[in-house]
Amino acid sequence: MKHHSERQAFGVEEIVHELKHFLPAQAPLKDFVHHNTLHAFQHLPFFQALKQAHSQFGYKGFLSLDTYRQLYREGKIKGEILQQVLKEHFGILANHWLVKLMDESVQSHEDAKVGRFRSHWRNDYHFNLDKITHPFLFRLLSAYLDQGISIWSFPVEAKGFLNAIRLIQQESFSSILKTERAKGLLAKSDLGLEELLEILVGKPEAYGWYLFDQQFAHPGWSGMVSVLESQPGSLLDSKMITLEDLIKVECLLEIDALDQKFGESWSPLGVRFHYDTKELFETSLFEELDLVLQCWQEAFEWSYYDEVLAGISAVNQPEAKPQVPSFQALFCIDDRECSTRRHLEFIDPQCATYGTPGFFNVEFFFQPEFGKFHTKSCPAPVTPKYLIKEKADHKKLAKDAHFHQNSHSLVRGWLSAQTLGFWSALKLVGNVLRPSSSALEVSSFKHMDPKGTLTIEYQGLEEDGLQVGFKIEEMADRVEGLLRSIGLLEKFSPLVYLIGHGASSINNTHYAGYDCGACCGRPGSVNARVAAHMGNHPEVRKVLESRGIFIPETTQFLGGLHDTTKDEIEFYDVEVLSPENLRLHQENQYKFSKTLDINSLERSRRFDTLKKNRPLSGLHEAVKKRAFSLFEPRPEYNHATNSLCIVSRKSTIKGLFFDRRAFLNSYDYRKDTQGKALAKILGAAAPVCGGINLEYYFSRMDPDKLGAGTKLPHNVMGLIGVANGADGDLRTGLPYQMVEIHDPIRLMMIVEQHPELVLEVLQSNPATYEWVKNHWVHFVVIDPVSREFLRFKDEGFVPYSPKAKTEHLDHLQDKLLSTKENLPVYVIDSL
Repeated sequence: MKHHSERQAFGVEEIVHELKHFLPAQAPLKDFVHHNTLHAFQHLPFFQALKQAHSQFGYKGFLSLDTYRQLYREGKIKGEILQQVLKEHFGILANHWLVKLMDESVQSHEDAKVGRFRSHWRNDYHFNLDKITHPFLFRLLSAYLDQGISIWSFPVEAKGFLNAIRLIQQESFSSILKTERAKGLLAKSDLGLEELLEILVGKPEAYGWYLFDQQFAHPGWSGMVSVLESQPGSLLDSKMITLEDLIKVECLLEIDALDQKFGESWSPLGVRFHYDTKELFETSLFEELDLVLQCWQEAFEWSYYDEVLAGISAVNQPEAKPQVPSFQALFCIDDRECSTRRHLEFIDPQCATYGTPGFFNVEFFFQPEFGKFHTKSCPAPVTPKYLIKEKADHKKLAKDAHFHQNSHSLVRGWLSAQTLGFWSALKLVGNVLRPSSSALEVSSFKHMDPKGTLTIEYQGLEEDGLQVGFKIEEMADRVEGLLRSIGLLEKFSPLVYLIGHGASSINNTHYAGYDCGACCGRPGSVNARVAAHMGNHPEVRKVLESRGIFIPETTQFLGGLHDTTKDEIEFYDVEVLSPENLRLHQENQYKFSKTLDINSLERSRRFDTLKKNRPLSGLHEAVKKRAFSLFEPRPEYNHATNSLCIVSRKSTIKGLFFDRRAFLNSYDYRKDTQGKALAKILGAAAPVCGGINLEYYFSRMDPDKLGAGTKLPHNVMGLIGVANGADGDLRTGLPYQMVEIHDPIRLMMIVEQHPELVLEVLQSNPATYEWVKNHWVHFVVIDPVSREFLRFKDEGFVPYSPKAKTEHLDHLQDKLLSTKENLPVYVIDSL
């Protein structure tokens, strides 16, 4: 794609195309999936991208200078690491720069380019055009795109947003536009954007500046429209809309407002005022402050990375001889399962746990019983060809009189307010004192009826162009891919658990962000159940045996779902278990229960409002109640503090405490000599884990522009996004309550494999390699022969020797209650 720095001139169509590239790409709430907030700059090295984003849009990619210095005083940035970073950058001038970092006041006077030109309306015309046009425009958009909040639907049916506004103008007694010129322009069926810009701007060379200023005055709505234009399936109730239509409507509202204020005699902005003739996106040169902040950020990151690598070096336990574990459990690689696996392995040292993307290598659309639509249950970039349908005899749906349409009519609404309103007040007080489940609760356990059946096997049916169910060979392909990716090819236990994850909430507009990213922001329950069925299928096992994977008849797969908010697990299709495996499963359920009790203890240390001096079971119960509380904006912290993605054998990191900061993807280099499994793992882990990490990073660094601010004033708009109040722009990124405890450092990926093979795998996939080459993620290889660490640098690997010393602990529990801050990496022997 060409960038503005490569062109001297460009037309309106080209400007709109560029706008789409730079606008936020956040999908509607139902499909909320984490992604790199600065995706438009990913072709650049990380720090150059931060500079460009700051100079163009005013985005912040660093903490303040004072904050970095405070982190140094607190020991979170280590002196020897800082010296190492400065030496790498400045050589013999390292001490000179150390003085700048520590003592000197370094300033930058650079203002964002986007927003300058259009600010003349306010500063020189003394007319706040945004204040006049934005509230009305946002209400029009919210009503037009509404997915079910509004009692009344949009008054006209039309193909496109602009045509809908035109029809309303024609058919209504009152008028959307007030002035004759604006009305005449709207009535033109061949209205072009250039005609509107000629009136507002006057100079074609300034059109680009104006449109970027205009649309980035409300990037949330503009970005949402851009997403819906390119992905119309993102809305269940599809609405045709384009970014160009949005711009035309906004320009009409602006012309209308200006004509009302000044008549038709006002001068276009580009004629009356100077605009920058330079390219909008020219390369920005680094200033002294940029280099100072870069060094501080690298030292902040490597102070932790060094600690992690030192911890891995301290693991000297020889790998246990192969034996059949008591049971095997496959969890999602999600960082929240890092502690769950650790506690489960402590409760039962003979079990074996694995990490794999939580869609369990089965991609499909899912349509629940009574559901009108089907939704994706696999990674967002994947387009499935399969449909899984749920069949259930009966499903009770909780109802609440407040949500009935009659309660909103004129007479019945008044009566409801006098009766239900009083009852609501009592319930509200009751929920504060004793939080409990209600119709307001959103729970991952409700995503699927555990007693219903799923159309997993293909019976010759197709629907909406999708194959209903999978054929035997297709099932075998997916089970084989799953098992080979984690190296589980032999020594199968009697029970192999596939445990997806989801969440619960009664007060969370970003709920989808708490579910499984590998399932497109949905719970992994259906995927776990489908994959378990495939693994148990006799015909599938015959195919797998012909491919060299023998699964004993006594082995059975069992699906389940872990609710990470409540720390509860539900298992599915238990009735298929043999009597012996059922007995084993009942024993294992106790182990899972104990695991979740301890896990809730580890999580609770972050919760200020929770009293810690109570028994484990009582503490766990208190954690569950947080999910029910209307007044709890932090039912869980989701991926907060994530910083690692480790692709290795379990023995390589056995006994290490990562404080729930690591995505753990199981991988055995000995069973992947050609790197095929590694290529698939990195192809998913880089954008998924890297995207999660960067959305947290930027939402923490710049909570106002790149984050969603505090969630307390958020209102849901049309079920597609959230805004502050009723008239604000859609908020993108993550709310403050999800990132407040997050240390904003980039993800470090650690891979155990021969370095030459890793480099070959990386370079074979340009999309994956871009993440590593441009340092949007850090990358370290563990050489399986020498056990040496090799850090990616200058498109190759260089040795790295950690400097930190790792503390060994006999007991972890006292540490868990000692602080809510991030804990160091420990080698632990027991809880």
